[in-house]
Amino acid sequence: MILRAVTLTVFVALAIAVGVLLPLPQLEDVRGWTAELGPAGGVGFALLYAAITLTPAPKNVLSVAAGLLFGFGAALAAVYAGALAGAAVAFALGRTLGRDAVEHFTGARVARLDDILRRRGLLAVIGVRLIPVLPFTAINYGAGLTAVRRRDYALGTALGILPGTVAYVALGAYGLEFGWPAWTAVGLLGALTVAGAVFAGLRRRRAVQQPAAPADITRPASADQGERA
Repeated sequence: MILRAVTLTVFVALAIAVGVLLPLPQLEDVRGWTAELGPAGGVGFALLYAAITLTPAPKNVLSVAAGLLFGFGAALAAVYAGALAGAAVAFALGRTLGRDAVEHFTGARVARLDDILRRRGLLAVIGVRLIPVLPFTAINYGAGLTAVRRRDYALGTALGILPGTVAYVALGAYGLEFGWPAWTAVGLLGALTVAGAVFAGLRRRRAVQQPAAPADITRPASADQGERA
């Protein structure tokens, strides 16, 4: 958690530094070129973003780049749609591939994730999505192996990723102006990171006081069967 928070801080600092070095007229030229692509440009970027979310590659860089290229509104729509699509596909792949393949690919501890999600469902999904330093891809795949319901995963993801997505896109769209939108975005990312650190600390203390029993995740589809009942 601490390493990811430091990485996030360094990334934001580099984004601001690049903003200082990048001449504004060049940025306007690039945005003019992307505007000429029309809706096809946004759709293509959303598909690219969805595909990259299936890999461990950092997605936040793309979110900032989208804000630089498309401006806030169009970039937000493309990034948000791409993230939701990628999360849905990874969830389905997680349930298809099985635990061994997912843990080997993501390095995530699925049993711990299952313990979090199966107890609180929708609220837990929203909570892990709000923390920008948690690995987006690992949660997508890992959630497919847990007992979380599909509707809780879908709604929790849609709500939980929105603040972070808005902040990263705004950082790219307004970072060169150094106005209140950019500083608000940085403040929001910082607040979410601190909240995540506090949340992780509380969970670690609770786990020490009362260790959780091992979760049975051999049959993740049981949650969906419960939905149909």
